[in-house]
Amino acid sequence: MRSLRDPWTADALAAAKVLVVANAMGERNAKGNWTLPTPPAFTPAEVEAVRNWVSGGGALLLIADHMPFPGANETLAAAFGIWLVNGFATDSSCAADEFVFRRADSTLADHAITRGRAAQERVDSVRSFTGEGFRMSAGSSLLKLGRGTVVLMPFAAWAFSDSTPRLAAEGMSQGAVLRFGSGRVAVFGEAAMFSAQVSGAQRRPMGMNDPTAGQNAQFLLNVLHWLVGLLPGD
Repeated sequence: MRSLRDPWTADALAAAKVLVVANAMGERNAKGNWTLPTPPAFTPAEVEAVRNWVSGGGALLLIADHMPFPGANETLAAAFGIWLVNGFATDSSCAADEFVFRRADSTLADHAITRGRAAQERVDSVRSFTGEGFRMSAGSSLLKLGRGTVVLMPFAAWAFSDSTPRLAAEGMSQGAVLRFGSGRVAVFGEAAMFSAQVSGAQRRPMGMNDPTAGQNAQFLLNVLHWLVGLLPGD
């Protein structure tokens, strides 16, 4: 495992089996300006290089959390038929921005990734923390936003008011996978679910440390198993 700090080219990607892109940002965002418009994190040539690499058999794990990360990653996602929404997912009251996706209510899909390779790898629930939503033209949605969900679309990250635009998000995905040519792609609209952290002065457990996210680690491992072909394509 190593960082890829060089520009993305066919040569730079040739030795990679899985490319992980997590909350990539353009220079303007990286310097702390999280207002609209959101510049892309990648050049058109880099997007084309990754698209061709995946089509030839590579595997991409793309993670883009709430605004501004969807805007920064939208050109890369769109190359695979994924349309990221540059906002914040929440419920209709705008009071709850954490979601539990469950097999029992079909917000967590039945898929090779959630079934795993054996009973001990089966996943029945996944917890996410804020994030965004997206739509897709093909593939399988693993994490589906439920009834009453909206995506808030502020001008500046975390700056909300009664006039903040919002989109109905019921049925949008927060996690999906697809086959692309000879390769595979997994896209997730939330990052903390794949971390293990504590938040704020109270050091509140988040991500895999959250007691309600006990299956998140297995879910991530299953995603990686799917990306490298240890699980069937579904």
